[in-house]
Amino acid sequence: MLTDRRPILLANARVIDPSRDFDGPGDVLIADGVIRDAKRGIGAAGVPEGTDIVNCAGKIVAPGLIDMRAFVGEPGASHRETFASASHAAGGGITTIICQPDTSPVIDNSATVDFVLRRARDTAIVNIHPMAALTKGMQGQEMTEIGLLKAAGAVAFTDGDRSVTNAQVMRRALTYARDFDALIVHHTEDPHLVGEGVMNEGEFATRLGLAGIPTAAESIMLERDMRLAGLTGGRYHAASLTSTESLEILKRARDAGHNVSASVSINHVTLNENDIGPYRTFLKLAPPLRTEEDRRALVAALASGLIDVVMSDHNPQDVEVKRLPFAEAASGAVGLQTMLPAALRLIHNGEMDFKTLIRAMSTRPAELLGLPGGTLRAGAPADVIVIDADTPWVLDRDDLKSLCKNTPFDDARFSGRVTRTIVGGRTVYEHV
Repeated sequence: MLTDRRPILLANARVIDPSRDFDGPGDVLIADGVIRDAKRGIGAAGVPEGTDIVNCAGKIVAPGLIDMRAFVGEPGASHRETFASASHAAGGGITTIICQPDTSPVIDNSATVDFVLRRARDTAIVNIHPMAALTKGMQGQEMTEIGLLKAAGAVAFTDGDRSVTNAQVMRRALTYARDFDALIVHHTEDPHLVGEGVMNEGEFATRLGLAGIPTAAESIMLERDMRLAGLTGGRYHAASLTSTESLEILKRARDAGHNVSASVSINHVTLNENDIGPYRTFLKLAPPLRTEEDRRALVAALASGLIDVVMSDHNPQDVEVKRLPFAEAASGAVGLQTMLPAALRLIHNGEMDFKTLIRAMSTRPAELLGLPGGTLRAGAPADVIVIDADTPWVLDRDDLKSLCKNTPFDDARFSGRVTRTIVGGRTVYEHV
């Protein structure tokens, strides 16, 4: 970690700041841990003495990314990931990680929230904030003390990759959370419809001889949640949508004025079920990869603003649970280090513009979670990234900083990467 706290001028850049609807040439001045100015023509003459002047010609300067869904193993599963290892993996573009509560013990009380915040502060090089459990022990039966947990520092409430199947519990949670302006984040998969399924239900699953998971497992749960959000007026966020059917349900709820939002994982907008190929377990995910038609619909929904957020769905799994037959392998993939490079594929394919992408990966998550980042406005925390959008490179799994190497992008060819990550005014990552 580099700890130089000198003022920094990122000069001659293409500055992208969705919070100000700005995309154009400019400079960004950072001092004392905050952004002093971000505009065209600051120049070396207008900066404090001793400023580190970085020529960003041909590069993009944008707010640091905020990843809304990542598993970190502390407490209880530090063999899978620690705050330190996750933060180093995130250094290539992500300045804030939102960690999930499905740890051991579960993050369902103020003491565990405090532990996470303290441990992250002492060991991580990026910002880390916890989501707390929505129900006690993530058992789906009794909601947690949402008010106390939010006061302790929880930024939202979720049962991780478990769905709350009891509609009455979800209704009460949405009603209670509404009074604290708390965000409920829900994994929309009916476990009974998922059953023994391991990938998307359809022709490809049949040819592979694998049990399928229908899109109805997602859409039925989402439809229920949309009705409960309308009934209660609570703030609701769908954790990871994957299908065209779900997008139609989300649009109807939005059109009805419900306070609902949604994320999509970087995997579901850049990969499809065919990428599983010869039973590649690193592409076994929950929810599963869907069809190419679904992928294109998700990208279109992201471009239109129907889907609010792109997240990594970082879920490290060690060799013992991944190097197994596909049906027996654990679900999940690492994603912190590849979230931005994979997202740049959408830019290069002409499926997305930069401002829309940065909004979904930075500005919008900050708005939903009430965090001060996601912007280059003067006075905001200096969480900033510099992107070289065109440099070609190939991912070597040995270069992954995560403790686990279960990436779906093994040996993938990328174009573009982050060259500098600044968190709180400090350069924490630099690629030369």
